[in-house]
Amino acid sequence: MASLLQPERVLYLVSGEKKIRSPLSNLYFCRYCLELRSLECVSHEVDSHYCPSCLENMPSAEAKLKKNRCANCFDCPCCMHTLSTRATNIPAPLPDDPAKTTMKKAYYLACGFCRWTSRDVGMADKSVASGGWQEPENPHAQRIAKLIEFYQQLAQREKLERDRKKLARRRPYMPLAFSQHTIHVVEKYGLGTRLQRQRSGVPLSSLSGLSLKEGEDQKEIKIEPAQALDEVEPLPEDYYTRPVNLPEVTTLRQRLLQPDFQPAGAPQMLPKHKHLLIKRSLRCRKCEHNLSKPEFNPTSIKFKIQLVALNYVPEVRIMSIPNLRYMKESQVLLTLTNPVENVTCVTLVPCEEGDLDNINSTAKVLVPSKELLLAGKDAAAEYDELAEPQDFQDDPDVVAFRKSNKIGFFIKVTPQCENRDVTVSFKMRHDFRNLSAPVRPSDEGEAPSEAVWLSHHVELSLGSLAP
Repeated sequence: MASLLQPERVLYLVSGEKKIRSPLSNLYFCRYCLELRSLECVSHEVDSHYCPSCLENMPSAEAKLKKNRCANCFDCPCCMHTLSTRATNIPAPLPDDPAKTTMKKAYYLACGFCRWTSRDVGMADKSVASGGWQEPENPHAQRIAKLIEFYQQLAQREKLERDRKKLARRRPYMPLAFSQHTIHVVEKYGLGTRLQRQRSGVPLSSLSGLSLKEGEDQKEIKIEPAQALDEVEPLPEDYYTRPVNLPEVTTLRQRLLQPDFQPAGAPQMLPKHKHLLIKRSLRCRKCEHNLSKPEFNPTSIKFKIQLVALNYVPEVRIMSIPNLRYMKESQVLLTLTNPVENVTCVTLVPCEEGDLDNINSTAKVLVPSKELLLAGKDAAAEYDELAEPQDFQDDPDVVAFRKSNKIGFFIKVTPQCENRDVTVSFKMRHDFRNLSAPVRPSDEGEAPSEAVWLSHHVELSLGSLAP
């Protein structure tokens, strides 16, 4: 029974640029397009950056300046847990009388999981609790900055070229409509700036939004190519004879977490600033409406908008599977749950021959021909023992049971492939009322939201054949 509860056994088809099959729990429902959306067919937008340790919220410009790292929180270089600041008293000489000492408070970093401390790698204690921990400078920082600046200029040139080609496709008649004499006359009366953007060979700096002054040429950045060295530093003489101390050797993960230094020994590991996390919103690419939008406050786990498909689309689940045998008809019990508060009508239709969506089916399926009525979701109904059940006059050959907003129904499956797992597909049609529309007609005469019929392709994986 535990295997039947896996959501990967029931997949819904998401139509888009490429067809994706995913569990309903991983999908979103756009109330404006009235279609299912997956994480692959939505646009992701970063709303805010925050530190998961101190929960400090940072603007995107400040986060970019700090390389998406928190200035006050550190990760342990050994086990990658968050480091905490510890206080201790150390003797310090008096400024008036160096011969005498007094106790002075000092702070150091310590890991509560693996007991690593900043004192293990020779880092000096600080006199303040927060700040003051400086990272060592990367020896190749200038080279990396030069490469970044070079590729930024290269990206600007490619953007100019794309804009120039886009403008040429949009207005192919402009070079023919204006001759050089016409352009010279128009420039004389102060309209040459607009036409100058459309002439070939003139950079579209103003069009692409680059911050270049008029008449100022952009300096071309040149970088020296990396040169391979014929001679490398020789290994120490005792490299092969020196015994290996495994606790002092860093792991591959520890080295890759510090790619600028890649410490080979434990004394060289230094704490790293903690990475920032982001709160992102999801937007439908077709209608550009938000599907998911979190709260801006990093301490809040609520969402302003969260259009999860489980809250709008009826969910199909597998309840029991009999022993499936080749070319023999078997009865499979499925459940159907209504997530909305109004009565929903569901119709199941088998896939037609030649349907491009029905490419994984390995068995014939016979679905109920009658319309299935699902009661509305009522959170208090399961706690109300005196509530009278609604009479839907169900056919016992189709509906096995009914409980609140859930029903169990039968489908008949006949496997057609002997050496493959049994997979069946069908179309599920159901009515949907847009909850964002007004329920009652207003004074202006707006009609209430009408029910629309939606269709979804459902794919069931019933497992292997019985021996």
